[in-house]
Amino acid sequence: MDMKRVKDYLYWLYYQYQLITCSYVLEPWEQSMFHTITVTVFAMVVYTAYVFVPIHIRLAFEFFSQIFGGQPESTV
Repeated sequence: MDMKRVKDYLYWLYYQYQLITCSYVLEPWEQSMFHTITVTVFAMVVYTAYVFVPIHIRLAFEFFSQIFGGQPESTV
């Protein structure tokens, strides 16, 4: 893919982000604070999903397997 097209596409995505969040009306220091908070919250959501979602999926699978007649695990 052409690098200019990739660069233009990334600029377009950033422009869309600014339009959706209305951050283009903020002053530069306000924009940096807003972007920092947004990235921090997004990173926390991704980390939480990475850590806790697999645990909940496993527990749900165990719960539903017991309800629908799955083999109980042997206790050793």
